[in-house]
Amino acid sequence: MPNEPPRRTQVVATPDGRRLEVLAAGPEDGLPLLFHNGTPGGLVASPAMAAAAAARGLRTVMYARPGYGRSTGQPGRRIADAAADVTTVLDWLGARQFVTVGWSGGGPHALACAALLPGRCLAAASLAGVAPHRAGGLDWMAGMGPENVTEFTAAGQGDVALTAFLEKASAGLGQVISQQVAEELGGLVSAADRAVVTEEFADYLAESFRAALRAGIAGWRDDDIAFVSDWGFPVEQAGAVPVAVWQGDEDRMVPFGHGAWLAAHIPRARAHLAPGEGHLTLAARSFGAVLDDLLDLAGQPPAGSGAVTGSG
Repeated sequence: MPNEPPRRTQVVATPDGRRLEVLAAGPEDGLPLLFHNGTPGGLVASPAMAAAAAARGLRTVMYARPGYGRSTGQPGRRIADAAADVTTVLDWLGARQFVTVGWSGGGPHALACAALLPGRCLAAASLAGVAPHRAGGLDWMAGMGPENVTEFTAAGQGDVALTAFLEKASAGLGQVISQQVAEELGGLVSAADRAVVTEEFADYLAESFRAALRAGIAGWRDDDIAFVSDWGFPVEQAGAVPVAVWQGDEDRMVPFGHGAWLAAHIPRARAHLAPGEGHLTLAARSFGAVLDDLLDLAGQPPAGSGAVTGSG
């Protein structure tokens, strides 16, 4: 099947003795697209998104953040620590340069690549990505669905409170099937998002959630703690390379204010603040456009030069 998702993963050793589980798909000689998944997100590639990348000559590369899948946990990790893990993955692939997209909770990790790997990262995109918790002038939880308000309130209270919340929340999400995704997400899905939780995209989301929680909640917990802690770099530093910020105003997971704040505070950021778009719709319907824009920022014309404009 041409849209069969890549499933083969490998384990790579880090210089400090940890393990990272890595997945790569698409043309082996293609420019790596380092895709940072959301929270919680397992090491699962969307068939349509991987196909959109391959159509543009890009090689989709993902790794399970510490605590997810077969990646060694790293309690207390910061967002900035992603740069070292990305370096490990790139060196293992034998790749010098790359572009990156971070979706949702992956957004800050893509910005870490822009800020801390400017010699290798050609361009980055934050796709419905989280802003710093201590962002001046931003009411960080305003507009979030009730589930996220409860989750991040617990994160602010520390490991014990957050662990109690996540253990309860993971019971359903860790077993979810595609037909249950929208219901399981509850108040986090807007009408715009609910409309795209169908067929292949719903299958992908369900598989990603199950994979994320197969080894427990450690990765999810450590992601959340990292979001509400100091990131380890000033977000303005992400402007060291070209950055695009994509955000919809129908997003109840990462509200519109996050994208607007990032676009205003990352120097020279290219803003795509889209009315009518939700948290899921940008990935489901606009991923091809995100990649075209990313390659333009990187000065890398896509193979086929825009022949595909949708998500795949």
